[in-house]
Amino acid sequence: MTARMTARRRLAAASGALSLTLLLGACGGTSGTDAPAATSASEQAATFGEADTVFAQMMVVHHEGALEMAGYAAAEAETEEVRALAERIEAAQGPEIDLMTGWLGQWGEEMPDEADMGGMDHGGMDMEGMSQEEAMEELRGLSGTDVDRRFLELMIEHHRGAVEMAEEQLAEGENPEAVELAGRIIEDQQAEIAEMEGLLADL
Repeated sequence: MTARMTARRRLAAASGALSLTLLLGACGGTSGTDAPAATSASEQAATFGEADTVFAQMMVVHHEGALEMAGYAAAEAETEEVRALAERIEAAQGPEIDLMTGWLGQWGEEMPDEADMGGMDHGGMDMEGMSQEEAMEELRGLSGTDVDRRFLELMIEHHRGAVEMAEEQLAEGENPEAVELAGRIIEDQQAEIAEMEGLLADL
């Protein structure tokens, strides 16, 4: 009788200890991993400063200028290589515009067409002293490989402007996603500058 009671007590004690361990483990899993991860992601998304806002606003306008020129070259350029490059620029920069306008909406900041851009044409980066409208007017007045050549010359200058703006964001930006995008823009557009210089040399 005594042995049977002792066994029951040991079983009850073991069951209680197991239940306590499972309960503590469950609590630890919720507060130790899931909740902080969600909070961290939310905090990162909400972290931004004036430099991030200006970068997004100006780069959206700058990208829109690139899309306009690339769209024209994709349709009118003489060489297949230049048309293919123009199509890649369109494919890359369209989604980046959507990404940055999404940030501006999330941050409660003005969209580029509503923001005061300080009179700066397409992000403050003109091309050889020309505005976006003047550059497009010149392109539309050309034909044959002259379209290819002038598109490449203007887009090289346009890309250099984007790289300069992205470098400023790397130095001053606070939002992790915006800083990451700036790094990608620098890498991608420097590679495209080298490609366009090679295409120019072959024309």
